[in-house]
Amino acid sequence: MKTIDVSATGPTLHEVLKLADGDNIILRTTDGREYVIAEVDDFDREIALARQNEELMRLLEERSREEGSVSALEARRRLGL
Repeated sequence: MKTIDVSATGPTLHEVLKLADGDNIILRTTDGREYVIAEVDDFDREIALARQNEELMRLLEERSREEGSVSALEARRRLGL
């Protein structure tokens, strides 16, 4: 994965997309925010990138610990069905 610092003199979008051909790109802004450029139709890459997203992984971990599921019967009862 390559990292490119975005600036007024940085590469054009076309140049970034050429660099992203075959490799994921991280774009880093001057204030430190980062964005990922990845080929959408490559599902394996998308999964790998998602796994590298610490914030997303924390959210999924928290959600997996949540208790509060209800049975279909209870859901129907609550919805008045």
